[in-house]
Amino acid sequence: MISYELDAGISKIGLNRPEKRNAFSLEMLRQLGSAMERADADPTVRVMMVYAHGPVFTAGLDVPDVFPKLTSGTEGLFAENALDPWATFGRERDKPLVVAVHGRCLTLGIELMLAADIVVATPDATFAQLEVTRGLFPFGGGTARWVQTVGWGNAMRYLLTADSFDAAEAYRIGLVQQVAPNAFDAALEICRRIAAQAPLGVRTTLQNARTALRKGEREAAKQLLPLIQRLASTRDVQEGVAAFLEKRPPEFRGE
Repeated sequence: MISYELDAGISKIGLNRPEKRNAFSLEMLRQLGSAMERADADPTVRVMMVYAHGPVFTAGLDVPDVFPKLTSGTEGLFAENALDPWATFGRERDKPLVVAVHGRCLTLGIELMLAADIVVATPDATFAQLEVTRGLFPFGGGTARWVQTVGWGNAMRYLLTADSFDAAEAYRIGLVQQVAPNAFDAALEICRRIAAQAPLGVRTTLQNARTALRKGEREAAKQLLPLIQRLASTRDVQEGVAAFLEKRPPEFRGE
């Protein structure tokens, strides 16, 4: 259901249930969480990439498989303190996530995009948040992240109507950051550029940006001096400065 491949510091994680249009069953949810947890814990991995096998990114949630579990509560959906790709019911990842989308992307697939850091889509990709058509609402963190990412009006436009929209509209409202003929290759190139940076600097950037988003600019500002002081003593900062002065590419080790 989930494929996993390491490629020069990049963890390539594939949604691989094409016979069900990559709809997330309970087992697939857990496998994705386990794959991302494996990547997050691996010191050789600097960035994760999620893509999909088959003709579509995902049809969203496999409702017959998952819904009975959700109606009895979320306990046991992920193991205690396990990494949750949506950072809704479990622990959040430390490393960056880039997502490549093609074909249809529905419901929980959009929420996976919203939980990612960078999203690339093909020009023919289409999107829809369909929960209201089933008497539900986006419970994968979508209600908050839609508004944070695209603003109130754009969020309500698609959350409350369940209307379908294309990649150009997704780009216009900020749901995706790049539209490319081959989303996999474009996302992989972004991953390679992230993987070339200092891992501790990348992680600290994510940490401080998340604080600003969730707790406000003042709280993020309180972290700045301690974070700078912590990074200043690392080998990577020393290497970055030396490489700049010596006009050569840096060799970061995450130390």
